[in-house]
Amino acid sequence: MRLITWNINSLRLRLPLLQKLVEEENPDIVCLQETKVPDPLFPAEALTALGLPHQLYRGMKGYNGVAILSRLPLTSVANTPNWCSREDCRHIAASIETPGGPVLLHDFYVPAGGDIPDPEENEKFAHKLAFVEEASAWFSETPPARSIVVGDLNIAPLEHDVWSHRQLLKIVSHTPPETERLNAWMATGFQDAMRRITPEPSKLYTWWSYRNKDWKKSDRGRRLDHVWMTPDLMPGLRDIRIRRDVRDWESPSDHVPVVLDFDPA
Repeated sequence: MRLITWNINSLRLRLPLLQKLVEEENPDIVCLQETKVPDPLFPAEALTALGLPHQLYRGMKGYNGVAILSRLPLTSVANTPNWCSREDCRHIAASIETPGGPVLLHDFYVPAGGDIPDPEENEKFAHKLAFVEEASAWFSETPPARSIVVGDLNIAPLEHDVWSHRQLLKIVSHTPPETERLNAWMATGFQDAMRRITPEPSKLYTWWSYRNKDWKKSDRGRRLDHVWMTPDLMPGLRDIRIRRDVRDWESPSDHVPVVLDFDPA
């Protein structure tokens, strides 16, 4: 089974890029974040034409938004939390039938957190910390099994998930309050599948700022996009690839797709 996760940064704007990606990778499932499209305007027909007829999505105008697109039937998971009581379309979950039994797939878009890493001075940062705390508490109370978490979690937790650990320790996305909370969330029952394939100290990035005119030369990246799997699925992990080349496509997202190959049996 092949799964792609990608913060597409506007689905309608980058639909041609998604089409190209699907043609190249032939995925079974695509998880998107930051779709930025309200549900009534979701391009369902165009995505069905790409061979992804099974679709779950939550969106709003101009911000956030998540979607799971699939060649395989999806069953929506009901009763997921309204994180931080915001109704801001940052999580969607689906159950997928496989020969080994159902797999529960969570697609998350964690708040970015603004620029000031102080929850008292910056409400956006406080929201981010609260969101991750709530997610950790929920998964602790609902222990995961045969589950996968993917998405833009907006935190680079490890030293080699950023271009400079020392310089970014006080920069939002790599501060200790964020990384400690993200690690606590993962410890509720998940393992870092990306680092199973590419262990530290190898550098691993999925995001490069638009501010870098020559992103490839400076390579000041961060691993903000993640794939976590429960231990019962890890034996089926085959490969994970980061499509760095997509960052050079015309009008790209600042994130690149992550491609997961696994056997869910």
